[in-house]
Amino acid sequence: MTGRTRRRAGTPPPRTGRRRDQLIALGWLVVVWNLLWGKFSPANLLAGLLVGGAVLVFFPLPPVSFGGRLRPRALLRLAGVFVVELVSASIHVAAIAVRPGFRPRGAIIGVRLRVRTDLNLALTAELLSLVPGTLIVEVDRDAGVLYVHVLDVRSPADLTGSRDRILAVEERIVRAIGSAAELRQLTTEPTEAP
Repeated sequence: MTGRTRRRAGTPPPRTGRRRDQLIALGWLVVVWNLLWGKFSPANLLAGLLVGGAVLVFFPLPPVSFGGRLRPRALLRLAGVFVVELVSASIHVAAIAVRPGFRPRGAIIGVRLRVRTDLNLALTAELLSLVPGTLIVEVDRDAGVLYVHVLDVRSPADLTGSRDRILAVEERIVRAIGSAAELRQLTTEPTEAP
C-alpha cells in the first residue's frame, strides 16, 4: 500500500465519524434547549441550533472512543444492582437525616480504577454521583483516580467497604460494555491511590 493504512471494511473514516458524533451532539443540544424553554417552536429550534453550534465550536469535547461491546445480560445486571443500591442508599441517607442529634462522619477516599479510559472514568463517576451518600470530589484523569466523598464512616472497615463498592461499580460497567482487553485488566489487583 502506498503510504496509507488499511481500514477495516465498514469503518467510517475518522473525520466522518467525528462529524457524525458532532451532529448527534447537536441534535441532543437542540432537544435540551427546547425542553428548557418548555415548547418546541420554529424559533426555539433555530435558537437551539445556534446555541448548540456555538457550544460545539467554542467548547469542543475530546473524542471518546468506544472499543468495547454491549453485553445485554451484564447491562441488565448493572441496571438492576444500580436500582437496588439507589433505593438502599436513599433509605440509609433518609434515616440519617431524621435521626435526632446524630452527626454523621464523612471521609474522602481516593480509588484508583483498574481501567483508566476516559469513558470508564466518566461512567463510574456518574453512577457513583447518582447514589445518595457518595459524591465525586475530583478526578485525576492521568492517574485514573476518583476522589469520592462517602457519608457515615464509623471505622476503617467502612472505608475499605466503600472502596470495594466503588471497584465493584467499575467492574459491572466494564463487564457490561468493556472490551476484551479491559476485561483482562479487571483481574489485576488495584493499586492504592495517593
